[in-house]
Amino acid sequence: MPQWTPQWTPQWTIDACDADVRLDKFLAGAARLGSRGRAATALDRRKVFLNGREVTTADAGVRLAAGDVVRVWMDRPGSAKKRSSIGEDRDLPIVYEDDTIVVLNKPAGLLAVPLPPTRSRDARSVYEDLQEYLGRRGRRRPFVVHRIDRDTSGLVLFSKTAKAQKQLKEQFKRHDPERVYLAVVYGHPTPAAGTWRDHLVWDERSLIQRETYPRDPKGKEAVCRYRVIEQLDGASLIEVQLLTGRRNQIRLQACLRGHTLVGEQRYVFGPESLRTIAFPRQALHAHRLTFRHPVDGRAMRFEVPLPDDLQALVGRLRRRTS
Repeated sequence: MPQWTPQWTPQWTIDACDADVRLDKFLAGAARLGSRGRAATALDRRKVFLNGREVTTADAGVRLAAGDVVRVWMDRPGSAKKRSSIGEDRDLPIVYEDDTIVVLNKPAGLLAVPLPPTRSRDARSVYEDLQEYLGRRGRRRPFVVHRIDRDTSGLVLFSKTAKAQKQLKEQFKRHDPERVYLAVVYGHPTPAAGTWRDHLVWDERSLIQRETYPRDPKGKEAVCRYRVIEQLDGASLIEVQLLTGRRNQIRLQACLRGHTLVGEQRYVFGPESLRTIAFPRQALHAHRLTFRHPVDGRAMRFEVPLPDDLQALVGRLRRRTS
């Protein structure tokens, strides 16, 4: 692989006047890149470095401190171009794409992969849309790396080669990638941060996850860390980091502790009369994903904010507390 020599121009050291300014706003200044659009493009194409660390659009809101060094590698070779969506009539924004991987911000209501032939085939899937998109560019089919539930929004990763898929799946098998979700749950978890640890078993007949005993030969340990971000009216916005990756894990583990996800229909706790917050899906969003690039091993980090429906839910519950 060729060794590229970065051209570190331009470069700025943050002084007291620019301290506490957002990174994207600083870059957009007339004396720097000159517009928000150019700043967003530079971040999107991985041309921006903060104190020697590569940053992305997920870091656009970072507040700068006096002494920070911001560099823009203007002619970085192989800078990936961002695709805004799949197809002219699609709503599947591509967060990142290069010759090996594609990261999508999946809307709620779409399958990550098609249903098996024995079940309904009418439902649209991200995989099929991506396959169509790649096919129009002479590419082969995509390869599934991991998936999220149909009514869960957020980050999902695919590869373009079988070799990359294998390498990425090995990372997920070792639980190396960081997978962080945001959820709105009923009640206020106590303590405000901690670890949930259970043994779960997948029920093939009912297609749901169930709690089981530790010595169940079919059971698997499920572990995650959680913290309360904000207490709302009768609910909480929480962050959950998966340490294992069991199907429907967060949905069931929250339910087992009496903190059913708002909008949850399958894993519920207590009578329906206790679930008084109207929401059309489980309030769960795949917020952050980090892993190592399967080709060169560089750290990849992606973060997408809550979608509009979840932002509206949080805002509604927040207003009720004021």
